[in-house]
Amino acid sequence: MRDIALDAPLEAPVSPFDPLAFRKRRKRWADNVASDAVIACAGLGDGLIAYAALWIVSRLDLTGTASLVPLLHRGHSYALFGALTFIAVLSGAGTYSRRRLLHLQKILGRLARAILVWAAFYAGFIALLGGISAATLQFALGTVGLAAVGLIAWRLLLHRVISEEAIATHLRQRIVLIGWTPEAGRLAQAVWQYRTDPCEIIGYVELSSSQQQCAAPANIPFLGGLEDLPRILEEHDINVAWLSDVNLEGSRILDLSTQCGKEMVEFKIIPSYFPILVSAIHVETVCGTPILGVDSLPLNHFHIRFLKRIIDIAGSLIGLFFAAPIIALFCAIVYWESPGPVFYRQTRMGRKGKPFQIIKIRSMRLDAEKAGKPGWTTRDDPRRLRIGALMRKWNIDELPQFWNVLKGEMSLVGPRPERPELIETFKHEIQYYNTRHSVKPGVTGWAQVNGLRGDTDLSERIRHDLYYMEHWSPLFDLRIMFLTFFRHKNAC
Repeated sequence: MRDIALDAPLEAPVSPFDPLAFRKRRKRWADNVASDAVIACAGLGDGLIAYAALWIVSRLDLTGTASLVPLLHRGHSYALFGALTFIAVLSGAGTYSRRRLLHLQKILGRLARAILVWAAFYAGFIALLGGISAATLQFALGTVGLAAVGLIAWRLLLHRVISEEAIATHLRQRIVLIGWTPEAGRLAQAVWQYRTDPCEIIGYVELSSSQQQCAAPANIPFLGGLEDLPRILEEHDINVAWLSDVNLEGSRILDLSTQCGKEMVEFKIIPSYFPILVSAIHVETVCGTPILGVDSLPLNHFHIRFLKRIIDIAGSLIGLFFAAPIIALFCAIVYWESPGPVFYRQTRMGRKGKPFQIIKIRSMRLDAEKAGKPGWTTRDDPRRLRIGALMRKWNIDELPQFWNVLKGEMSLVGPRPERPELIETFKHEIQYYNTRHSVKPGVTGWAQVNGLRGDTDLSERIRHDLYYMEHWSPLFDLRIMFLTFFRHKNAC
């Protein structure tokens, strides 16, 4: 038997239980269960809606396809096949991504595209069974109509439920910011503004005083320095680390990426190289070497411009038809208050710097610019007609611009056009000002519906215009047109 020294201290057994690790594993388990349950619920609901739409249209013979496609009435197998393909298409469109579950606008856009793809696919499938005919097209239209209405209603209900904080907290990514820059501040502000965004900023890690570009606001928790990063990632259960200062040496950035990888934390960089047009940043490979640069924006693509032009033509024709009586009425009032020309034409700058004559109902006196110096109107401008205040408040003076849209000089939605003589000054004073001229100007725009018109902060207007150019979509245009009629209080 081995001798044991009686005076030797007894070693305490090492406990395998780590409270911090246990809480971290439990939190991640709860997050995974919650996200998986929401995704499963979304997929089940989507499938049931597609199944119901197919069954109703075929079984009740709403489109007259029963005689042409009798196979649909042999059971539920074809409706089941359609539901499964519907879920597959939605999955391919990214509607079941955990990162998008809380982002309703992105989800709805992807749902719209997925429904069209699925309708085309299933219409082709039915055509193989019953032949190509008008009834086949009616079947596809009837199905996609029912499915679209049901799906949007279902997803709106689901979003309302998962937006509750008890569920949303499990779907958000926990983010730590490494360093603090103006770009980080704007990003944090956007996250706070949209609480349904799948991000939650836990705090920031401070760089050395010589590298820190600016101080973080008081409401952003300070978590420690770079040397504390491994502890911070573990203690706060961080999912993503955002590096906001790219002035670090390449070796230190690589080291940060390695540390995050050890803790299974995603490492990302806020691209301060490109303070605008971030959505257009594109990586391409030249001779095997990755090159980072700004690619074309959505509205620079021909098919997108063609689609927007079709919408502009239809919208301007409808707008002129309904606006004609209103234009006639207010022109008469303007003439009664201030005899003279009732329409006001002015040279503005269009797409690619091409000048054109914008048309408005005159809202000021005839001698408003007798000094010959161009400028903006101000709130309670003394040059303005009495009826002019009402017209500008409700955007009535802009109605004749539907004619500019029909001619192709403007679009229904876009950055507001400016006078060439003012642009010559602005392009030197305001960074990225001329970037907005890569698209057609609009009758209304994202800046205008946010109260940025007339004598307001020009830098903010440009920032809103650039945001619109980056995030354009047909739904975004419809949203801006809708808001144009309700956000009028800040007009001047």
